[in-house]
Amino acid sequence: MEFKKNNFQEDKKYNVKAMMAVLLFGGFLSLFNETLLNVAFPSLMAEMHVTATTIQWLATGYVLVVGILIPITAFLIHSFNTKPLFLSAMILFLVGTILAVFSTSFPALLISRMIQATGTGMLIPIMMNTALVINPPEKRGSAMGLCVCAILVGPALGPIVSGTILQFLNWQFLFIMLIPLSLISIITGAMFLENVSVITKPKIDYLSIALSTIGFAGTIYGISSINDSNGNNLTITISFAFGIIALIFFTKRQLSLKQPMLELRVFKQPIFTLCITLLIIAQMIQFSMNMLLPLVLQNGLNTSSLTAALVLLPAAVIDCLITPIAGKIFDKFGGKVLIPVGLFIICIFMWLLSHIGVSTSIKTIAILYSFVCLGVALSLSPSQTNALNQLSSEQQADGVAITNTAIQIAAAIGSTLFVGLTTAGQNNFLNNISIGNTAEFEVQALYSGFRYSTKAAVIVIIIGFILSLFLRRDVKNQGN
Repeated sequence: MEFKKNNFQEDKKYNVKAMMAVLLFGGFLSLFNETLLNVAFPSLMAEMHVTATTIQWLATGYVLVVGILIPITAFLIHSFNTKPLFLSAMILFLVGTILAVFSTSFPALLISRMIQATGTGMLIPIMMNTALVINPPEKRGSAMGLCVCAILVGPALGPIVSGTILQFLNWQFLFIMLIPLSLISIITGAMFLENVSVITKPKIDYLSIALSTIGFAGTIYGISSINDSNGNNLTITISFAFGIIALIFFTKRQLSLKQPMLELRVFKQPIFTLCITLLIIAQMIQFSMNMLLPLVLQNGLNTSSLTAALVLLPAAVIDCLITPIAGKIFDKFGGKVLIPVGLFIICIFMWLLSHIGVSTSIKTIAILYSFVCLGVALSLSPSQTNALNQLSSEQQADGVAITNTAIQIAAAIGSTLFVGLTTAGQNNFLNNISIGNTAEFEVQALYSGFRYSTKAAVIVIIIGFILSLFLRRDVKNQGN
């Protein structure tokens, strides 16, 4: 399949299938790595003699770097050609992976993970922006569906694969496995990728980079750390406050510059803003449930970490199968009906999940959550595509950066909000019983907290559903 490039090089043709395969594999690999180490945290705590609060930085640090790099990558896409930028990102990912294999201390492993995250933070916007450029407007729903599939399925499969490997091998093999896969991505990228970016060579605004870094790092760290009972509340508050202040100044600066690092004027388009809101709601639900359900399964039903991860497998398969189909449906009919239907499905099955108890079987939980993910697959990718379709070709890189930054922030907000509500529900249950907190009551408290948080999630989804009714069918790309 080849597609003739649009306005700036009309005689240029691309091998779309080969380029999409390279982009999707690199994007999937980097996001698969995002959650690959989570199951190994207990063994790493013992081996490296660190606490749970410390070991969590292997995940928090990764998300922080990705959140910082995504908006900066919009500037990089306008400054450097696609192929060298992709290869640089994959090489950084490979270097971090090799260093992780030989890490014998927590600081060394943390640095290695953050180098990996530098590659990931660049790869995701490159993947999505290139997919938008090489696919015509009438096929962008399908292309975005495949990209979002990589974004959703990669992190979902990470704990499942790592849980299986750790049954037989040590944690270093998680990174050893990534080395040949990274090399394949680099080689195929060098063979098949072509330069498609609109190079405008924007002036480097170091103050914007500094404000963006402080703003996104402080905000994401502050949100992610709210529920950390061992954290320093003053440090968390100061970090969050500095992050918000930096983001305010970053926004004002972008609106005043002739060549901003990130074009925030796209938010003046109401459909773009509305779709970003719906994207955040869908991501909040899925990311938080991927954290809460394993907690309920392991502490409530006493399952192993591997079993808990496998319960999420059907939902991951649903995401993988339905997201591309949703993209094709969007290409034909738009998102006016598709997105509200997806949110309605999420709402119904989240409401059913909010009624589970000690007697609910693993099978029932797996089925209910699979339908939740069906709704996410029908709404998340179309929301993102509909948002990006509002923008001109010159604004696409900025739109991609904004949507992916929104996904990272939504993950931080969702996990913090719903984990916090679960904890509050647990404490409320335990405070209202008149006898000692036995193990049985602890389990009941966990389910009570889960029901409390999922009922709050239903309210959030209802708001999203009502907002989605204001969507109009708009699949026309204004830049073509």
